[in-house]
Amino acid sequence: MVKYPGNWISTKSLEEMANTTYDVLIIGTGHGGGTVLSRLCELWRNNGAKKIGILERGDKLFHSHSLNIPTMNINTASNQLLEDNSTSFKDRLPEFSGARMVYALGGRSLFWNCTVPRPIESELRKWPINYRELEAYYSMAEKSLNASISYSKGSSMQNLLLRKLYSKGILEARDLPLAFDMEASRKGQIHSNPWYSSINKLASAQYNRDFDLGLNAYVSRVLTEDGKIFGVEVFSQNKDLYIIPAKNVVLSASTLETPRILLNSNINIPAIGHYLTEHVSIIAVRTISRGCFSENLGNLSILKAETEEAPYQIQIIGPNQYFSYQQFENKNLQNELTVILTAFGRVESRPENRVYIDSSAKDEFGMPLIQVNYSLSDRDYEVVNQMSRGIVEAANAMGIALNPATVALRPPGSSMHESCTCRIGTNPETSAANPHGQIHGIEGLFVADNSALPSLSASGPTISNIALSMRVADYIYLKET
Repeated sequence: MVKYPGNWISTKSLEEMANTTYDVLIIGTGHGGGTVLSRLCELWRNNGAKKIGILERGDKLFHSHSLNIPTMNINTASNQLLEDNSTSFKDRLPEFSGARMVYALGGRSLFWNCTVPRPIESELRKWPINYRELEAYYSMAEKSLNASISYSKGSSMQNLLLRKLYSKGILEARDLPLAFDMEASRKGQIHSNPWYSSINKLASAQYNRDFDLGLNAYVSRVLTEDGKIFGVEVFSQNKDLYIIPAKNVVLSASTLETPRILLNSNINIPAIGHYLTEHVSIIAVRTISRGCFSENLGNLSILKAETEEAPYQIQIIGPNQYFSYQQFENKNLQNELTVILTAFGRVESRPENRVYIDSSAKDEFGMPLIQVNYSLSDRDYEVVNQMSRGIVEAANAMGIALNPATVALRPPGSSMHESCTCRIGTNPETSAANPHGQIHGIEGLFVADNSALPSLSASGPTISNIALSMRVADYIYLKET
């Protein structure tokens, strides 16, 4: 009998993949890798001659976002499933102790909170891409994510707390956009995965055309010759070594893993691994009286957006776990309702914050491990202080008592928004890749994950990752067609 986890998406062995020369080989199945795969399968739908492969370091875990699993809710998915199925770097990376990776098909997209506000426009206008072009790709990204601000429509709690925020002058408050499919299943079309993960992209890809998927594939190096990519070196779970040939390689392994691969490949671009950027973040959990609201309570998903004057955002969700709960759960009537306020503040992109190779420490495959240098600047701490005041101000405006003394900064890496270690740009001294995502001086080698972001505003990096990854796929398509 074939077990269910082994057959919901087909795979190829690394040995089989080593006997194929791929037009495009993608490393990583998270948001970036899934987006590149889906876009190329769509564009090359009628071109069966093109060979596309994708490699994942982990194995199959879930066939959907964890919140789409009937036995899970927002509490168990984050407190149990993520804890049990992720790797903490608390001991390995003391300066980035909050960092956590998910080595599985879909990566961290299986657990993310699906919030997709765009970065502030003034920051995007500094990027090395025409703003009108960026605008088009962000719109495509939002459409592919089913991004919506309707998740809390009709909620008395949402409407009342928004009015309270406005009355206290917090005019940046608005409905929080979420990657959540609001469409009902109808006319035979199934909408059973409302919370978005990159598994959606894998599904979209396989309905368009064939591709090869390799699992438990540890990519150690990319292989280049005369300034051109020709393949990757990869270990199997049994430590067997394979060379998989490819005309184009797209690295979507993560902000920490992509520079590891490049640095172990002796790609001598000065900026690789530098400019590690992540949010400073605060989480406050408080209660508010149930008597403040009408009977039609509803759920809560508010965004206090970033501004030039206030370079942070606050996401406000609740009540209790009812921000997301299964239809089978009984909602208990409580006099006090829990509200979660999470603030994310901007951090400067500085070259001294970096990922580098620690030659004194080797992994199970004999490859050097990464280490991280990371610290906050005086300007970053100014943002922390401003953000701390802002979250207290927002809480008090909504009638939620929050003592400033209880507001504490989370450890670096905790937001899982790390970015910029292989950022795009025009100057090889300060960027790892050109504006199309191609590594400087290496034809056919691309980066398409959070590491490619030129900078990080207070918004999460996912929507930017997807927009830029679509653009990378389009560039490869035009180049190879």
